Amino acid sequence: MNNVTTDAALVLAGILFVIGAIGVLVRRNLIFVLMSVEIMLNAAAIAFVAAGSKWNQPDGQVFVIFILVTAAAEVAVGLSLLLRIYSQWRSVDTDEVSLLKERSNE
Repeated sequence: MNNVTTDAALVLAGILFVIGAIGVLVRRNLIFVLMSVEIMLNAAAIAFVAAGSKWNQPDGQVFVIFILVTAAAEVAVGLSLLLRIYSQWRSVDTDEVSLLKERSNE
């Protein structure tokens, strides 16, 4: 069976993190921003598992459990906020929501 090297896993984690960061910075749809944050969290999890595997320590896997719990909580809160934003302003576009919010404050 082929083993994935630590370097390959860290490169994969780095690529996924950059893709997620670009998604957060470029996309205007809140759903895609939320998905990009999830990609970044998964990249961090891969990096922790790779580091734990390199030094034969289970600490990386323990951190992954914490990351998964944090990601689940983030998705729950993020989706509930997203539903609230959509029900109030009928849009999930970040620029449009901030414009509507400014108009409602006037």
